[in-house]
Amino acid sequence: MTLVEEAQKVAREFDYPASELQRAIERFGEQMRDGLQRSGSTLSQIPTFVTAVPNGTEKGLYMAVDLGGTNFRVCSIQLHGNSTFSLTQSKVAIPRELMVAKTSKELFSFLAKQIEAFLKQHHEEHYEGHIRRRKTMSKGEGFKEEEIFNLGFTFSFPVQQNGINRGTLLRWTKGFDIADTVGKDVCALLQEEIDALHLPVRVAALVNDTVGTLMARSYTSPGKTGTLLGAIFGTGTNGAYVEKLSKIRKLTELNDVASYDTSTGEMIINTEWGSFDNEQAVLPTTPYDAGLDADSVNPGIQMFEKRVSGMFLGEILRRAVLSLVRNPSVPLFSDENSSLNDVHSTTNIADSSGLWRTWGLDTSFLSIAHGDESAGLRITRQALDKEYGITAASEEDAEAVKAIASAVGRRAARLSAVAIGAVVLNSEKLRESETEPVDVGVDGSLVEFYPGFEEYIREALREVPEIGEKGEKRIRIGIAKDGSGVGAALIALVAGKVNPPTEND
Repeated sequence: MTLVEEAQKVAREFDYPASELQRAIERFGEQMRDGLQRSGSTLSQIPTFVTAVPNGTEKGLYMAVDLGGTNFRVCSIQLHGNSTFSLTQSKVAIPRELMVAKTSKELFSFLAKQIEAFLKQHHEEHYEGHIRRRKTMSKGEGFKEEEIFNLGFTFSFPVQQNGINRGTLLRWTKGFDIADTVGKDVCALLQEEIDALHLPVRVAALVNDTVGTLMARSYTSPGKTGTLLGAIFGTGTNGAYVEKLSKIRKLTELNDVASYDTSTGEMIINTEWGSFDNEQAVLPTTPYDAGLDADSVNPGIQMFEKRVSGMFLGEILRRAVLSLVRNPSVPLFSDENSSLNDVHSTTNIADSSGLWRTWGLDTSFLSIAHGDESAGLRITRQALDKEYGITAASEEDAEAVKAIASAVGRRAARLSAVAIGAVVLNSEKLRESETEPVDVGVDGSLVEFYPGFEEYIREALREVPEIGEKGEKRIRIGIAKDGSGVGAALIALVAGKVNPPTEND
C-alpha cells in the first residue's frame, strides 16, 4: 500500500455518512427539547431574556463593552436604520494584577475608567453635556432619555442570567481569579463604578457572543425575514436561536426572580451546544478523538465542540498524522538517506517540531493543506518546513497530510450541519412557508477561512430527508461580523425599549 493510500485509509476513519448524520440530528432535537423543560440537561438551553430581534430599521447611538479575556473593548455603534452601522472602538489589555485582584472593585473600576476615557475621546460633547446636566439636577431639569447611553455588556465567563441585565458570576476562567466576584451580579458591579464616575451610561443588557451574532445578522441581513439562528464556528462553537415562549417550560422556575417582555411570544435561547451528546451515543469517535479527550483539561465534557471547533481540530490532525509517522511500514516524512534497514528514520522531523507536542499543530494549518492547489503542493511543504520543522517533505508526504486534513475539516463541517439542521427543523420554519428564507448568521475562523466549509455544511443538509435540496436552498447562511459589538448594542436597544431609563438610572 502506498503512502497516500495509507493516508486515505486514516482519512476514511473520519467519514460521517448520511445515516449517522440523521441519527445525530434526531438526538440533537431531543436534547434541545429536554433542555427547554428542565435545568441540568445535556444541552443547557439557557434563556437569555432577549425577546425581540431587529429588522434593520433601528436607529440610534448605543454603546457596547466586551470583556472576553485578556482584553477589554469599548465601542459605540451608530445604527443608521437601513441595515448599516458605523462603529468606533478602542481596546486595552487588562493588567495582570487586576485579573487576580482581591476585590471586584479594582477590576470594575478599571473598566469604568476605560468607558470614561472612550467617552471623552469620541463623544466629548455628549459627555460634557451630561456632566453639566448633573450639576443642574437641583433645578429639576432631570435627565432626558436620549442623553443616556444604553450599553450592552458582553461578558464571556460563566454566569447565571436571571434578567436581561442581571447575571451572577458562577466561576472565573481564562486566567481570572477574583474570589470576591463569584456569586455577584456583574452588571450591578459595573453600573456601580460607572455611577461613581457620573457617566451617562446605563448597563442595559448582559450579552452572550452567540446572541450578539444572531442580533448583528438580523440587523444586516437582506429582506424582512428575522434571523433564526446565530452560530459561532471558530476557536469554540455555540449557537443561539429564537424559540417560542410557550415551549420554554423551565421559565416557570424563574418566575420569582426574572422579568421579561412576553409581547413577542418569543425568546432567544443560548443552546451551549458544545456539550451536545457528551454521552457519545451518536457522535463519531476515532482513536484520535479519544486520545485528545483523555489529555484535555475536561475529559468527557464538550464532546461536540472537541470534534468541531478550531481549538481542537489541529490536535486531531496531529494525532492522526503521528499515527502514520509511528507506523514502521509507512514512509511518511522518511529520510531518503536512511539505511535500507532503517526505512522509517524520522530524522527530517526536528526534535522541537510541534508534531511531537500535544497541541503543537495549529488548526490554521488545516486550511493551508486543504486549500493548497499549488504545483507539487509547494505551499503545504513550505509550511511543514517553516512552521513545524519537517524538512524535505515530498509531494507524496504533502498529499498524505492534505488527505487527512481535508477529512478532519469535512467531518467538522458535517457535524456543524447537525446543529444547524436540528435548530431549523425544530423551528418548523421550512413548513411554515415554502418561499421565505430561513436566515442563519455565522461567525468564526472556521466558517470564514476554511475553504469550502459552508459548502460541506450545505452538502450535509441536502442529505437530511426533511430538508433535502429544496429546503437547503432556502437556508440562507451569512457572515455576521462583530456580534460582540453591534450585536451587544442591538440587545441594549431592545432592552432599553422594554426597560427605559429612569431619573434614578
